[in-house]
Amino acid sequence: MSIYKWANAAALVSGFRAPSRIYLIREAFMKTKLLSILMVIALLGLAGCSIWIGVPGDHLPLGEIVRSEKQRVTSPDVAETDLAELVAGNSAFAFDLYQAIGEGDGNLFYSPYSISLALAMTYAGARGETEQQMADTLHHTLPQDQLHPAFNALDLALASRGEGAEGQDGGGFRLNIVNSIWGQTGYSFLPAFLDTLAENYGAGLRLLDFVKAPEESRGTINDWVSEETEGKIEDLLPPNSITPETVLVLTNAIYFNAAWSHPFDEELTHDGPFSLLDGGQVTVPMMEQTEYFGYAEGEGYQAVELPYDGGELSMVILLPEDGRFEEFVRALDAQQVASIAKDINPQGVHLTMPKFTYESSFRLKKALAAIGMPAAFTAADFSGMDGTRNLFIDDVFHKAFVSVDEAGTEAAAATAVVVALTAAPSPPIEVTVDRPFVFVIRDIETGALLFVGRVVNPSA
Repeated sequence: MSIYKWANAAALVSGFRAPSRIYLIREAFMKTKLLSILMVIALLGLAGCSIWIGVPGDHLPLGEIVRSEKQRVTSPDVAETDLAELVAGNSAFAFDLYQAIGEGDGNLFYSPYSISLALAMTYAGARGETEQQMADTLHHTLPQDQLHPAFNALDLALASRGEGAEGQDGGGFRLNIVNSIWGQTGYSFLPAFLDTLAENYGAGLRLLDFVKAPEESRGTINDWVSEETEGKIEDLLPPNSITPETVLVLTNAIYFNAAWSHPFDEELTHDGPFSLLDGGQVTVPMMEQTEYFGYAEGEGYQAVELPYDGGELSMVILLPEDGRFEEFVRALDAQQVASIAKDINPQGVHLTMPKFTYESSFRLKKALAAIGMPAAFTAADFSGMDGTRNLFIDDVFHKAFVSVDEAGTEAAAATAVVVALTAAPSPPIEVTVDRPFVFVIRDIETGALLFVGRVVNPSA
């Protein structure tokens, strides 16, 4: 086990929970030995503190962490109507985004929940027109003081799922959802912004030096994402996505690993044809079983619900009639999915479906701007983060992975919202042509000089 993992485990054993007071774990620890680290953990444990710590050579470099004095609210007072309103809004955004990124005939997989979470943390700092556009686009109908507690309640509810259930890989069921924010060292963020993220998203501010070490900072964030997704999401942030103008990166990672309630028999898996949109066919491994599954059918489609072990989560397969795929997905929205889900009832089903594994990646800036929040990427107002209007979203990166086989499903996704500082215009260079000068008239493409002249007396 890495010392990073060990330190976090020791922190939990010591009884301290993140986030709590403001902690600055400085580079002086870089030269401490393990014994010193243990002493620090013991002392902080006695003080009821929480820390994030790493050591030289570990995957996350040691640096300062700034945490709000506020602790995460573990029993938020959220009305059921608020929670239902949040879920409905997130679902509506999920299919707005599907329509924006779903063009083409390739595979597609993404986590709207991960994207919603990362953007909700960003939204906490939005004000004015930027806040309104983000609310409309993300379908945030609750005011901010109700929205973020509702996200917290939903996150805590999801964290309780799968107790005692099995995972696809024979281990335990996992549904891990984590958030983290990464800020430029020395940059001042408003305490109220950090409080909101601490209380509702469990996120402390990890300080990196984007100005002097953008690529190293990118590597640190990517390593964190990889760690939290069990290695399934690598290089979420591509080269040059972090620049010296970056001041904040808000990240979310989700990892899901669950066994089917009714696993497929591997001996029944066989090669079979799969029809393509262009009329062609490919041969792929097809799983097969007969079982009581949730089933519904309607005009132009069939739906099958496959529960995961524990019965708390499921996969719903929506199968359009042959030749009606484009028609079906063009009309697909949250209301239709909710309506289909209500119609699902247990029936005997002989199910044949393919095994599959693939990943998708997106840069969501254009899609999010197109569906209603362009101000966040241009003339943005994120004054709730730092008290200025100097910040904007540079881009939103998302990656997702899914693997479905006879045993169950493994899926992972991560989202990063990169917030940058608006480049202040450089002061103009003064040029005053008030003395003799030479000039040329040239062809730009070839550089050929067509005329050469000089002016020593403009009035002559």
